[in-house]
Amino acid sequence: MNKEYLRWLEKGADPAVRSELESIRADEAAVEDRFYSDLKFGTGGLRGVIGAGTNRMNVYTVGRATQGYAVYLKERYGEASVAISHDNRKNSDVFARRTAAILAGNGIRVYMYPELMPTPMLSWATRYYHCQGGVMITASHNPAIYNGYKVYGPDGCQLTDDDAHAVEKAIAGQDYFDGILEADFEKAVQNGSIQWIDQTVIDGFLRMVQALAPGEEKEAAALKIVYTPLNGTGRMPVTRELAMNGFTDVTVVPEQEMPDPEFTTCRYPNPEFKEALELGLKLMAEKRADLLLATDPDCDRVGTAVWDGKEQRLITGNEMGVLMLDYICAKKTAEGTMPPHPVAVKTIVTTDMARRCADHYGVELRDVLTGFKYIGEQIALLEAEGHPERFVMGFEESYGYLTGTSVRDKDAVNASLVICRMAAHYKARGLTLADALRDAEKRFGAFRNLLENHAFAGQEGMRKMAAMMSALRKDPPREVMGLKLCRLQDFETKTDTDFETGSVTPITLPKSNVLKFYYGDKVTAVVRPSGTEPKLKIYHAVRGDSPEEAEKLLQNWQEAFGKITEQLKA
Repeated sequence: MNKEYLRWLEKGADPAVRSELESIRADEAAVEDRFYSDLKFGTGGLRGVIGAGTNRMNVYTVGRATQGYAVYLKERYGEASVAISHDNRKNSDVFARRTAAILAGNGIRVYMYPELMPTPMLSWATRYYHCQGGVMITASHNPAIYNGYKVYGPDGCQLTDDDAHAVEKAIAGQDYFDGILEADFEKAVQNGSIQWIDQTVIDGFLRMVQALAPGEEKEAAALKIVYTPLNGTGRMPVTRELAMNGFTDVTVVPEQEMPDPEFTTCRYPNPEFKEALELGLKLMAEKRADLLLATDPDCDRVGTAVWDGKEQRLITGNEMGVLMLDYICAKKTAEGTMPPHPVAVKTIVTTDMARRCADHYGVELRDVLTGFKYIGEQIALLEAEGHPERFVMGFEESYGYLTGTSVRDKDAVNASLVICRMAAHYKARGLTLADALRDAEKRFGAFRNLLENHAFAGQEGMRKMAAMMSALRKDPPREVMGLKLCRLQDFETKTDTDFETGSVTPITLPKSNVLKFYYGDKVTAVVRPSGTEPKLKIYHAVRGDSPEEAEKLLQNWQEAFGKITEQLKA
């Protein structure tokens, strides 16, 4: 019998954990799955299935992580304070309270929201109180069986690589049961070592967001909006923000308005997927609303749909990012508020249509690794140079956007207001966002992008993902669909190989298990394991001389590259 399993049976007093452990006593495979490894603290913190064991999210894995984080904070800063928030997921409030109690037990002051609040408001609170760190309990857009533990630095940005590795090392030195310094939560509140975040902080966040959105408030009342928080944290801040800015015709999807840890109405609460938006799209049609907004459970991502003639059209993350960049730059240029030497930031898997848009407005566009913390890091670099005002916008293809510097993570409250202001602007001119997108394609070119997710379960799945990455790295496909591989960027070895000239140049971005393939001058593919889920992600990107050509090229390319993927999976 697994020794760690028996130890958890002996030491673990939590009723839910004990009940699950007892139920799998005779199932060796179930025990192995829960204990074959520790839940990895990666660059995005912890994320995993809720349950018993070292490879699950539970009060003991959260406690061990928090004790390690406390050790890191005290070694790094001496005296420290931490802001905490949580979403609506199962056990999120329990995990948040245990996190607070352990930090307080280690002599670290805690500022904690008294109820669920979005990820961007955690980043805001971390900066507002000048904390040395922050913790957000959330699994973002994952299904209901997941939860997570995201850690932030003093700038309100998720920990970047060096600090994340330092925290990981500190956690590795902790036990799940012994040596955890935990205060009594209620007594810590009474003595002030745990302090509730008050309404002035929330109001300050909403006023900050209000100041970031260009546009005319007089145009707002004409826009009809349907909004769904997908049973998550967005209801209060998004509806309040829209009301503050003159959007009076807002209907919230009733079935998805209130927090629901089971996500009964949408099995996979991700606004990237149409299935999560079905109730919103139905209500949008009934109300003949101009715009559907959908924020994910921790309200850092936002998806949208608009009318395109008589059809509802979902705007992708890549498309919305370009629309927002185009709109913001046009507004700032017209108003004379564009800063000198403006900077926008996107990830390496995000559409290159943004580069053409940025070039049009004289904006420097910086590419960073996947993960919004790298966008936040660019803001910090600009701040260190004394010019944070140069930052115009950052975005990633996975529906995350940020247009200011007061928050250092993607912010769906901010993005929702900008999108509504933009939609109202175009409506006042007889246009929809679909019309604006077609105009952008005429100016910047027809780009099409597609993300494939290949799921791998359990220990064997992780091995298979690693084997696929190794095979692609050692023997990259040299020709696909008649297109020759002309360039390969390997972010693990930090090498950029030009196959046409034979030259190899170093990559300056941080080391990461990512491969980017360039075929001809119109096609790229990026392959990487997800940092937060047991998935291999493949990002296809093509450019055509027309929308029709781009769509056909993407279809043919996906089919051709898919055959290679299936062979590797076999």
